[in-house]
Amino acid sequence: MDVRECTLRDVATVLAVVTAADIAAIGEPEWTEEEIVATLTAPNNEAWLAFDAGGTALAWAYLDNPERAARDNVEVYAVPEAGRTAFGPLLDLALERVAERARAAGHAEVTLRAGAVATETEYIAALTERGFAFRRRHARMTRPLSPDPAMPPVPVTPSDPPQPVIRVVRPEELETFHRVLQTAFADTTDFVPIGYADWLESVRALPSIAWDEWLVAEVGGEVAGVLESSQRGVERGEGWVRNLAVLREHRGRGIGGALLRAAFAIYAAKGRTTAGLGVDLTNPTGAYHLYTSVGMTVAFAADVYERAVPARG
Repeated sequence: MDVRECTLRDVATVLAVVTAADIAAIGEPEWTEEEIVATLTAPNNEAWLAFDAGGTALAWAYLDNPERAARDNVEVYAVPEAGRTAFGPLLDLALERVAERARAAGHAEVTLRAGAVATETEYIAALTERGFAFRRRHARMTRPLSPDPAMPPVPVTPSDPPQPVIRVVRPEELETFHRVLQTAFADTTDFVPIGYADWLESVRALPSIAWDEWLVAEVGGEVAGVLESSQRGVERGEGWVRNLAVLREHRGRGIGGALLRAAFAIYAAKGRTTAGLGVDLTNPTGAYHLYTSVGMTVAFAADVYERAVPARG
């Protein structure tokens, strides 16, 4: 087996590998070419391809930690059958690099995470053999879209307080947008803070941004909630909610639902046929129930495994 670093020249090869892996695991492809490019060019990401002796691509793996935080993430995708022999070597390589990255970032230890669908038994076995343990379950949720009267192309702005005013974020509000994200996510179990400058750098590194899909909910002249969209899935007609956050003191007032419905309306007006997002099913803020209340259902679930990796190198 030959393992080498992955570059932008390998995008087509990577897409073929992840498409085969996704179809085997969940029945349909999840990745697009644009998403692979975004992953390969994201700050502090590393990626590798594994090939057999004949030069056929077997598997793709990458490390994802744009914030250089004390938590790293590894993903490994392998073509059915033959590619599964690459799970172990790629995980071993990832563990070695994570230990080196931890030292370079000044961390004594980092937590390394990996996701797996329950049917990926060989991958899960490779994880557990290397000290990974089950942590929690995430779900990928979806709902169909259509430009009907229930989802107007332009969000309706309620006039009676304390109903939220839903509108597109203004350029001068990005620091406020970041502050709301950080403050609201601090209530979740795995919150990792990121400063405004680093967050803005990661945003600017995105291959494309549709700012008209980044929304704020304003209550009494103050930003009470935000919704950040991503361009992942555009090629397959999907609008993607990357982050949704409502400040604790404003929860339970319909702000999250209003932001979601406004985003769905914008996606539908652009011709998107579905909306999607990911959710931690153990999120204490009640996110799962919010998403089901606006018509979203679970497309599939993935389990998160993790282990501690001491710094070295």
